[in-house]
Amino acid sequence: MARLKAKWNQKNRERTPEQIASAVSSNIWLLAADGCLNLENEGFETNTQSQRLDVISEFLAFSLHVVDRMTYGELEEQERVRFINALGLCLANLLYENRLDADGPGDHRNVFIRLLNERMDEYSECEYEQDVGPGFSLKRIFGNHVMQVMGEKDKKWIPDYVMDAETPKVMSGLKRVMNGMGDSLEEADFGMPEIPKGGTWGDE
Repeated sequence: MARLKAKWNQKNRERTPEQIASAVSSNIWLLAADGCLNLENEGFETNTQSQRLDVISEFLAFSLHVVDRMTYGELEEQERVRFINALGLCLANLLYENRLDADGPGDHRNVFIRLLNERMDEYSECEYEQDVGPGFSLKRIFGNHVMQVMGEKDKKWIPDYVMDAETPKVMSGLKRVMNGMGDSLEEADFGMPEIPKGGTWGDE
């Protein structure tokens, strides 16, 4: 289980959306890496560090979209856009650093940003309900994307496992992290807010 940092050390210090995004991104990375490890512990195969990063990338994209849904209507729109854009860029930087070790030099940051934008567009068509979180189609699409980057062994069972086992863990972790950042994010409660379909994320 990932050890999440869900509280600030200095509660009364004012922080920018970019600073908050940096802290949240580190926690999202831990959740994503934990999700990949859980899949392997369940017997689903990954063969290389590069493939593990492909799996982690899907967890990151899903998590970014969920955070975008959580913050919609809870933050002033300008602040929310700053926060989500900064969060995406922080995740891209974390992935880039790990891709350098696994794959060597390359356009890893922009490749991941394109993936984020594709997933945000795709997930934005799916339901996300108050007190429930992501609907069936959003979870199914997430599971299918993870399946597509995993190994062939027991591949058909991966979407169901991701939906039933890993998605609740991700949601629980994100809720804990975002509520822990509430002092800096306008005291918002990010339980499972009611929001419309959609979500916005883009590179700068």
